[in-house]
Amino acid sequence: MSHSATPVADAPHSPPKPERIYLSPPHLGGAERRFVAEAFDSNWVAPLGPNVDGFERDLEAYTGAAHAAALSSGTAALHLALILLGVGPGDEVLCSSFTFSASANPILYQGATPVFIESEADTWNMSPEHLERALAERAAQGRAPKAVILVHLYGMPAKMREIMALCERYGVPVIEDAAEALGSTYEGRALGTFGAMGVLSFNGNKIITTSGGGALLSDSEAWIREARFLATQARDPAPHYQHSKVGYNYRLSNVCAGIGRGQMEVLDARVAARRANYERYRAFFAPYPGVTLLEEPAGMVSNRWLTCALFDPERTGGVTREDVRLALERHNIEARPLWKPLHLQPVFERYLYYGDGLSERLFDLGLCLPSGSSLDDAAFARITDVLQKTLPTP
Repeated sequence: MSHSATPVADAPHSPPKPERIYLSPPHLGGAERRFVAEAFDSNWVAPLGPNVDGFERDLEAYTGAAHAAALSSGTAALHLALILLGVGPGDEVLCSSFTFSASANPILYQGATPVFIESEADTWNMSPEHLERALAERAAQGRAPKAVILVHLYGMPAKMREIMALCERYGVPVIEDAAEALGSTYEGRALGTFGAMGVLSFNGNKIITTSGGGALLSDSEAWIREARFLATQARDPAPHYQHSKVGYNYRLSNVCAGIGRGQMEVLDARVAARRANYERYRAFFAPYPGVTLLEEPAGMVSNRWLTCALFDPERTGGVTREDVRLALERHNIEARPLWKPLHLQPVFERYLYYGDGLSERLFDLGLCLPSGSSLDDAAFARITDVLQKTLPTP
């Protein structure tokens, strides 16, 4: 028995989503293709090669660091820095709490113990006051830290004068995690060049990218030479494969280094674009009570990798940073809360913490806004239109 088909009404179509606005997308400049093509044309596609050497020279020239090792990630650079300082089981390493977990993970790689230090309000970076208390207490207990990992958060320089003076007084070397801070300066000097070693990241969301990658900076030629050795599986000089130390596969490929060389040519323009984004947001939020942005203290220049805003619901008519984030997401615009402090993370919560809860409050109130160097006027208008509709009329 046959049945005639019953006509079905067309289902209503929802309007297509607008193109997504990302928080911090890669932004290529043009010269990257030339350097990558050279790698292919010369068959230097494996780790090491002319682009790696050239990229390291570019980083040295830009930052003023005497030596640089191009590596597979900023995390690899941090790990090697701890190895070079002899950090191992039983050692303590003081670390910024208000940061991404990669700042502290390498401490655990080495079997060492992290001790987390709170931020201060002027820069959101490690507090000299809490650092001094930790250094004094650890020293009094005969547990002098093996190193301090200091993060320059969102590109904002930390209070280097005070922090370096404290660490020099207690004889503790500083590793600068400048993963977010290439192009930022403190009193005219590039971040990553104050401590014993500095770390950079070229992940896809950073101010410049090599797809994935990082670098270790130092004025010590011996340290950088050893870092390169360890990063290439610690192969001893011999006609056969011989190894006297544990090595790692941490070197940057010649192809990725080619992307980095092209990116270095536009780095200053990328910094200028991100700083311009910050100024646009600052002007937009100026009339809105309860919304604040992080200002630059005297002597500091931030690359403004991400523009971050604090939304105080007691002054914004009850609108929270989560209200703002969800409103943006409904319009296909990416925004993220500030870093959840490491001392609150399940993997780290059992470790010692020196602080007063400032970073917890920043996490509760703060939101990272779209800040890519390719953010155009139309995208910015979409963002501010949502913000305008979400926040009470000033």
